[in-house]
Amino acid sequence: MPYTQNIVDELNILARYNLATTQEGIKVHKTATPETIAATHRLFEKGLISQDDGGYLTNLGIETAKQAQAVLDILSAD
Repeated sequence: MPYTQNIVDELNILARYNLATTQEGIKVHKTATPETIAATHRLFEKGLISQDDGGYLTNLGIETAKQAQAVLDILSAD
């Protein structure tokens, strides 16, 4: 199954989280692109983040973000 644009948008949100600490979240403002706002909302509905507009990663979100960021690191390597 190939990545859909919605999944890519969600992965891009997860890539923004700092995995070095659980005390740092993100805030998606009303001025963000509609795609970013929608992706953040979907991540909240899936239980990966604590707030509809960002917030902190949940336990499931931490594990998912680790995997997403690992894939990005591997594919971005020269």
